[in-house]
Amino acid sequence: MIRVEGYEKSYRNTVAVRGLTFEVAAGSVLGVVGPNGAGKTTTMRALAGIIPPSNGRLSVEGFDIVNDPIAAKSRLAFIPDEPQLFDVLTVWEHLEFTASVYRMTNFSDEAERLLEKFELTEKRNTIAQELSRGMRQKVAICCAYLHNPVAIIFDEPLTGLDPRGIRTLKSSIRERAAAGAAVMVSSHLLYLIDDLCSHLLILHKGECLFQGTIAEAKNRMETAGTDTSLEDIFFQFTEPGSEIVSDATRE
Repeated sequence: MIRVEGYEKSYRNTVAVRGLTFEVAAGSVLGVVGPNGAGKTTTMRALAGIIPPSNGRLSVEGFDIVNDPIAAKSRLAFIPDEPQLFDVLTVWEHLEFTASVYRMTNFSDEAERLLEKFELTEKRNTIAQELSRGMRQKVAICCAYLHNPVAIIFDEPLTGLDPRGIRTLKSSIRERAAAGAAVMVSSHLLYLIDDLCSHLLILHKGECLFQGTIAEAKNRMETAGTDTSLEDIFFQFTEPGSEIVSDATRE
């Protein structure tokens, strides 16, 4: 569903991402992790068609994001870490606008279901500027899900969400993947990646250090075992010279 081949992004003399290749199959959830400046958001924004790649090819369900952007974007949803809503539109008007963009004629039933699922029904007539940070995030998620995308990209999706909202979002991601969507989740919250994701992509200074299943990542570690945490894996790959201390050792 999502394919990245030889992707590079440069800003003048600075290379933000170098020679990145990976894919996200239908039904899988890829966790993208890395230190600040690793190239995570740059890659996601390129996949969403927000910034052009310097080199390489990025596609969604076979449609090139540069050469065939309308077809690619019509199959994609991108939820950034800071959702940009229209301050003077209500929650329902955001869904109406999204439906018109994707040329959806019968969207009301699905929109109502999403509002109920994310506890926004009572806020349907509230304008965006009066919503809390978490509610704005929920509106962005509802708009992203409305056209039933086959590829979904989240950048720090838990920002602002309360515990119930977090549970609902995690459940919805699992449901979308089970229905055949390809999902990417970028987050510094490693417990979220460990809980949700089937596959892992570790970036550092614009380069791929690892890609594969989380189980494969654990097997690559010198101290691999059933109790190995994703935090151990992260530091093993991004700071090879550091000493890994597992939870069991601390106890």
